[in-house]
Amino acid sequence: MNREQQARTEYFHRLHDGPAPLMLPNAWDVASARVIENAGAKAIATTSAGMAWSLGYRDGEQMPVQELLAGCKRICRAVKAPVTVDIERGYGRDAQDTGDLVAALIDLGVAGINIEDGTLPGTQTLAHPAVLCARIACARTIARDHGLRLFINARIDTYFSQDLAATAKLEETRTRALAYIDAGADGIFVPGLANLQDIATLARALPVPLNIYAGYPGAPPSKTLGEHGVRRISLGCGPIQAALAHLARMASEAIGEGRYDTMSERMFTVAQANGLFAVADTNDHDDATHAIAAMT
Repeated sequence: MNREQQARTEYFHRLHDGPAPLMLPNAWDVASARVIENAGAKAIATTSAGMAWSLGYRDGEQMPVQELLAGCKRICRAVKAPVTVDIERGYGRDAQDTGDLVAALIDLGVAGINIEDGTLPGTQTLAHPAVLCARIACARTIARDHGLRLFINARIDTYFSQDLAATAKLEETRTRALAYIDAGADGIFVPGLANLQDIATLARALPVPLNIYAGYPGAPPSKTLGEHGVRRISLGCGPIQAALAHLARMASEAIGEGRYDTMSERMFTVAQANGLFAVADTNDHDDATHAIAAMT
């Protein structure tokens, strides 16, 4: 573990303590990560859905783990900011599989992970919290063995479950959050939680930063969320959804109308696009070869 990675990780922790919430417009590849970093992002977070879609897979751990690692390796090499990776439910059959993935990601230079409890495949039934507790605990042990204070952000999918009454979701979220924190989580992420009063109630109940999803139309501005106790804001797959919609409009306009107005409104020059990337080092070697091979 090198000092630079340790410094980035400690810096990533401190970003959650700033005067304003940490804003994370999630990236799905190197180009999007560099655009986001150039816009002033202090950290880069990946979107699992965006990475999967960009590689031709559906969301939901359908992207092979080797492709996840390869994509993360490219992003980590291209940006200076700390990188946190969405690993969905942790991949693999058990906590040890998750631990192996976390070890490989640490070898690539990541500063944090996002891991969710989720719903049982093909259902809207929440997975038992013990499953995520075990995966978090294993990830924490692996990180400690590597000498890294990896930031573990635990996502809770209570607001996506149809098995819980609306009145029970906040309390179930709080209960799960405290269990995940006891297992080693550094932050709690609750996508789908939109009621500002409930957000404030949960933020007060947690001893760690609360992360809220804002990648949908009408989401409250960051100032409002910060005033209600939110310390981290994720846009998730919102940016790639918007980019795909913009591309669909450009394509329809060109094919159907023979015009290029939408495309021409905002374009990078070739120089600007090239400027996102450093000159390739032809002597560079793949530091992650063994990590990726171990996951096959």
